[in-house]
Amino acid sequence: MENSQAQTPGFRDRRPDALGDLNVFPDELICFIIETLAPRDVARLACVSSAMYIFCNEEPLWMGLCLGRADGPLQYKGSWKKTAMHLEGVPNQYLDSCQKLLHFDGFNSLFLYRRLYRCHTTLKGFSFDDGNVDRRNDLSLEEFYHHYDGQKPVLLAGLADTWPARSTWTIDQLSPRYGETKFRISGSSRKVSMKFKDYVTYIDHQHDEDPLYIFDDKFGEAAPDLLKDYSVPHLFQEDLFDVLDKDQRPPFRWLIIGPERSGASWHVDPALTSAWNTLLSGRKRWAMYPPGRLPLGVTMHVNDEDGDVHIDSPSSLQWWLDFYPLLGEEDKPIECTQLPGETIFVPSGWWHCVLNLETTVAVTQNFVNSKNFEFVCLDMAPGYRHKGVCRAGLQALDEGSFGDNKKNPIYDEENLSYPDLQRKEKRIKIKKYGDDTNQKKMAIGASKSYDWKQDFSYNINYLATFLDIERDHYNAPWSSSNCIGQREMREWLSKLWVQKPGMRELIWKGACLSLNADKWLECLTEICAFHNMPSPTDDERLPVGTGSNPVYLIADCVVKIFVEGGLEASLYCLGTELQFYNLLSKTKSPLKNHVPEVLAHGILYFDNGSYHMVPWDGKGVPDVIGDCDLVPELCAEDEFPFGVWTKKQFEYKKAGLLIDESISMTRSTRIWPFIITKRCKGKIFAELRDALTLEDAVNLASFLGEQLRNLHLLPYPPLNSSVFPNIEQKMESPFANGCIDDVPVKSDVPPEWDMLIRTLIRKKKVVTSRLTNWGHPIPGALIEKVNEYLPDDFAKFFNVYQDESGLKKVSKPSCWIHSDIMDDNIHMEPYRDSTFCIENEDVAVASDGSMNGYHDREEGKSWSPTHILDFSDISIGDPLYDVIPICLDIFRGDPTLLKQFLESYKLPFLTRTPQPDLVEGGDKFTRLSYHAMCFCILHEENILGAIFSIWRELRTAKSWEEVEQAVWGELNNYEA
Repeated sequence: MENSQAQTPGFRDRRPDALGDLNVFPDELICFIIETLAPRDVARLACVSSAMYIFCNEEPLWMGLCLGRADGPLQYKGSWKKTAMHLEGVPNQYLDSCQKLLHFDGFNSLFLYRRLYRCHTTLKGFSFDDGNVDRRNDLSLEEFYHHYDGQKPVLLAGLADTWPARSTWTIDQLSPRYGETKFRISGSSRKVSMKFKDYVTYIDHQHDEDPLYIFDDKFGEAAPDLLKDYSVPHLFQEDLFDVLDKDQRPPFRWLIIGPERSGASWHVDPALTSAWNTLLSGRKRWAMYPPGRLPLGVTMHVNDEDGDVHIDSPSSLQWWLDFYPLLGEEDKPIECTQLPGETIFVPSGWWHCVLNLETTVAVTQNFVNSKNFEFVCLDMAPGYRHKGVCRAGLQALDEGSFGDNKKNPIYDEENLSYPDLQRKEKRIKIKKYGDDTNQKKMAIGASKSYDWKQDFSYNINYLATFLDIERDHYNAPWSSSNCIGQREMREWLSKLWVQKPGMRELIWKGACLSLNADKWLECLTEICAFHNMPSPTDDERLPVGTGSNPVYLIADCVVKIFVEGGLEASLYCLGTELQFYNLLSKTKSPLKNHVPEVLAHGILYFDNGSYHMVPWDGKGVPDVIGDCDLVPELCAEDEFPFGVWTKKQFEYKKAGLLIDESISMTRSTRIWPFIITKRCKGKIFAELRDALTLEDAVNLASFLGEQLRNLHLLPYPPLNSSVFPNIEQKMESPFANGCIDDVPVKSDVPPEWDMLIRTLIRKKKVVTSRLTNWGHPIPGALIEKVNEYLPDDFAKFFNVYQDESGLKKVSKPSCWIHSDIMDDNIHMEPYRDSTFCIENEDVAVASDGSMNGYHDREEGKSWSPTHILDFSDISIGDPLYDVIPICLDIFRGDPTLLKQFLESYKLPFLTRTPQPDLVEGGDKFTRLSYHAMCFCILHEENILGAIFSIWRELRTAKSWEEVEQAVWGELNNYEA
C-alpha cells in the first residue's frame, strides 16, 4: 500500500484521525481535489489537521494555484506559496510565515516523497551516452532530402557556427541586454510572462519538479534584435507557410530557455509539421519514437466528432525517472544528447520528449515543405480516425487501449509544439462510448510493450484510407487543435496555387485530402456540362476565396456549390437568395447595378452511380428534395417554400444548439444546390486591401453606406400566412436539442420581430457554453459576466411599445440584411481618374483584360468598388446587424471609415417612440453601441474572437461596457 507505515514501537499513524473519511482516498486524488480550491481556501484548509497542513503546503500545489491565477508579468518571490499570497494581496508581514513550516511525525506518503525527490534531484549523477541518432557534419541538401527529411531524425553540426547567437546566447550575456524584456513562460494556458531578470532569479532559487521555462513564439516582437542573431539553416529554407501574412500564419518559431530538470513532455508537433532545434548553450537529452508508436505512460484521446487531440503525459523528468527504467531494450526510444552548437531535425509525426540536463538556451522552428505538405493537409481534415492513426498507429483503432479519457489536458493554441501537460487546465469530456472497464483497458494499453514492426505505415496513401468519407471535409467542424482555421486553410491553399504554379500537383493532392477538392471538381464538371459551359481547366480546378462553400471561376462565370451547414441549410441559403433576386428584379433600386447577374441555378444530385441535374428557381419543391422530408409542413404550397420566413424558423431551430450538437447538420449528402452568376471584372477587396490608398478606402466606405441604404430600403415579402398564424404552437414544440423554450405561448409583438426575439432568447441560453467553447482570445472573466450584461427582456431591448391605437410596435426598422459583407464579398475595379466619383458607372479597365478576375496589377492604379457579392446569407432583421462585419472585417475597426460609412448611410437605426419613458432599465437600451455589442456576443460566428484580436488591449477589460465603448462608441454619435 502506498500509504503504509513502518510498524515500529511507539509509532503513531496520524493519517486516520487527521484525514477522517478522506483517508480512503489515495494521496494523488486528495491533492487533485485541493488543487481545485482557491488560494485562500487552501490556506484555511491547512488549519484543519496536521495531514491537511502537509498537503496544503506542498510547493507543487502552490505553483499550480499561482499559475492558474497569474495574469501578465509574474515575479517569483522565492517560493510559490509566497508568490501566490503576494498575488492575493496578503500583507507583507504575514508572508514570512510561509517559510516557517511545521513538521509532524507519523505521516508517510510515497506519492509526496516522489514529488519531493523530483523537486530536489540533480541530473549530474545520471549517465547519458551519446545515443543512437545519426550525427552528421556538412550534410548536403540532396543527402538530407533523400536520407532524412520525412524519414528519421538527425543531429547536425556546423549549421550555427557563423551565427552571432552561437557565442552570445548565454544567460550571462542575455541578462544585460534583455533584463527588462518580458518573455512568455510555459506552465499555464494563461498569458503568463516574466521579465528576463526575474526569470533568471527564478532559475537560481527554484526547486520545482517540473520547472518553468521560457517558451515564447513572440520573442521576435519582444526583442527584434534576437532575430538578427540567427538564420534558418539552408536545409530548412523551404516553408510553405511563408505565403501567409504575418498575422495569418500559425506560431512557428520559439525561443526556449530552461533550467536543469525542465523540458517538454511527450508530444507530436502540431499539424504533423517538421521541426529543427538548435542548441546554443547547455545540454539536452532527447527521446523519440517514430509515428504511430505511442510512448509508455502516455494516453491520448481524439474527439470523435471534430478530431480534437488531447495528450496526457507525465513530465519529462518523471518519464525518465519512472517509466524509462521499465522499458526493455527492444522498446527503448531513439535517443541522443544534444550539445551546444548542434541542430536536431525532428521529422513529421515523430513523438519526442526533451529533458534539459543543465540550463539551456535554444531556438526552434516548425515548417511545412514538399515532404510533409500532404501530411499537414491530411491532419487538418475534419474527422478523428486519421488523426489518431497518424499518432498512435493501429492502436488508435482499439477503443480499449486508445480510449476516452474523462478528464484530459487541452492544448494552449499558442503553445502547441511543446505541451506542458502536467499543469494545463483540465476539461471534462462527456463519454460517448465505453465504461469504467474501458477506462481501465485504456490505461493498460498505454503502458504495454510495443512491437516496433507493427502493421503500420506512415504513408500518405495508407493514412488517407482512415479519412471519414461520410463527412463533408469542406465544411465539417474544424478541430480546435488545428494550428489554423478553415478560412485560413482555404486561403493558404489558394495562395500556394497562385504563387507556386510549379507545385500545383502537390497542392492539388493536399486540397483533396483537406477539402475534398476532387469531389467538388466532379460536381463542377457536371454543372458545366449541363449548362454548356467550358470544362474547368487545370488552373481552374481549385475553389477560390475563403468562404464556407466551394466557389469556382470558369471563363466569364462564377459557380457556387452550396454545402455550408448541410443540405437543409443549403436549401434555405439558395431559396432565400433566389427569392431576394426575384423581388429585386421587380424594383427600380440602384442596388441592381451592383449585384452580379444571375445566369442559372438548380440542384445537382448523385443517384444510382451517376449525377443528375434539376433546374430550380426557388419556387416549388423538386421531387429529389420532397423525398428528403425537409419541406416545412405548412409551407409546401408556398411560392418560395425555402424563402426568408421559413428560413427564420430554421435559424430559430438552430439557435438553441451548441456547436457539437449541430454536427449532424454538416454530414455529407449527395445533393448539392448551386448557382451561376456573371463574373465581375477586377478583384475582390481581400486581394487589394494593402494596395488601396486612403482615398480608395474612404470611397469604399461611402459606397458601402449607399448600397446598404439601398438594400435596407427594399420592401420585403409579406408575412407567410401559412406560417405565422401557428407560430406560437410551432415555437412551443421541442426541437432537435430536446429543449422547450420558456417563452410566452402567445405574443402580440409584430411577427417578424417576435421570431427574432425568440431566437435571441434561445441564443442567450447557450451563450456561456458557446463562448467557453470558443475560448481564447475571449477573456474568461468577461465570459463569467456575459449573462449579467445581456438584456433580461428582449422586448425592452427592441423597445416594443403600444401606439395610440393599441397596436404593439417596435422602435427599430425591419428590413432585408445581407449579414455577411466581408472582405471577400466586395468586388473592385481599377480606374485612373483621380477625380472619380462613386456614382460614375463608366469604370476604365485595362485593355489587355488582365484585370478580369486574375492576378496581374498595374502599380499606382486606384480602385473603386463596383459590386456586392454573395447574398446566400440574406435575411430580414435589424439593419444594425450589417454594420458588424463591415466594421470589423472591412474597416478592421477604423473609426474614420465607420464614420464615413454612416455619413453615406443616412438611415436611422432607432426611431423615436411617443412614450420614451416606457423602457425600463436606464438608457442602455437607447445606446446603439449596446445593441451592436449584444449582437456581437449572440452572433452565430465567433465575432468576439475578431474583436479581441483587433483590440488586443481589451483582453484585460474589466467589463463588457468597456469593450462596448471602445469598439462601438462611435455609433452613439450617429444621427440620421
